[in-house]
Amino acid sequence: MNTLELFKATVNHIPHEEFLFFFHCTPDLDKRLRQYLNLKPQDSFEEYFDMPRVVHVSLKPPAGFRKPDFSKYYEDMDIPHNAFINDIGVLEIPGSMYHFTRYVSPLRNAKTLKEIEDFPYPNVDGWIDSHMAEEVRKAHENNKPVICWVGHIYETAWQIRGYEQFLMDMILNPEICEFILDKICERNMKVAQAAARAGVDWLTIGDDVANERTLMFSIEHWRRFMKPRWAKVIKAAKDIKPDIQVDYHSDGNIMDIIPELIEIGVTILNPIQPECMDPIEVKRKYGKHLVLKGTVGTQSTMPFGTPDEVKRVVRERKRTLGYDGALILEPTHVLEPDVPIENVIAFVEACKEKI
Repeated sequence: MNTLELFKATVNHIPHEEFLFFFHCTPDLDKRLRQYLNLKPQDSFEEYFDMPRVVHVSLKPPAGFRKPDFSKYYEDMDIPHNAFINDIGVLEIPGSMYHFTRYVSPLRNAKTLKEIEDFPYPNVDGWIDSHMAEEVRKAHENNKPVICWVGHIYETAWQIRGYEQFLMDMILNPEICEFILDKICERNMKVAQAAARAGVDWLTIGDDVANERTLMFSIEHWRRFMKPRWAKVIKAAKDIKPDIQVDYHSDGNIMDIIPELIEIGVTILNPIQPECMDPIEVKRKYGKHLVLKGTVGTQSTMPFGTPDEVKRVVRERKRTLGYDGALILEPTHVLEPDVPIENVIAFVEACKEKI
């Protein structure tokens, strides 16, 4: 089966011998894996390993676009020379290890609703989508499914406001939360609609809303602040393209909200961390509604298992979770520097085995 056929079989829960699978590396592991395989920076792991190929499309900024000047939000501090302000206005200060950075939020000191309202929130007004349909057409001609990353809502909101400030606002100043979330929701809805108009197969969305045991806040707060906004985004896309697949990501134990994610139109759930949730229980309860994506632990199997253990886990996932075809194999997050190269290769080899 080609990748597009495999994608269609997967999302329609049709059993098949092969599985879609993916992995992504942090910069340090990416560099070492390329050295090990004698690959150049421009070479593709997908091509080298003959992995499933997908095409990513996105809106393009208009000619002459420049991101807003966020410097005034950091006038009260000395900015380290190696720090940078990202596209949503958050200052990232590199840490002492690898790729990790510390966030400093632009609205951390805001006290009034006017200060919140005056912030230049990310938006796609005037952005260009005219190329997207042609890119989808060419991808389908080459038997590749097409993905569009829509974005976060909650994660973007707290990064702009500040983590503790946003959580306190949920209790003390809910109008601040509502305003920020609405601005981000509006932006994401426009991206989702553009993707649906272009004929994209697969939207990726999500927010990390849980820790390893439970949600980071009450389910009532999730229902008030996050659920209706994601419902609005998903509905906007499905009103245009009813069969568009919606891939929702959240780390942690999100068992409590899975039924409501299904209710609002999520069809693919990622990453099903085995350290936090039992993948077999998720499959038993919700497998007829969801494709499970991920399930191979990056806190356990990938960094600490042997290559044989990695292969055993992948084979077990195929047997216990992929019997109806509705499984996409993937480590549960980007592979960190502590993952042995041999385990990456073992993961690929086991994924490529036919059942």
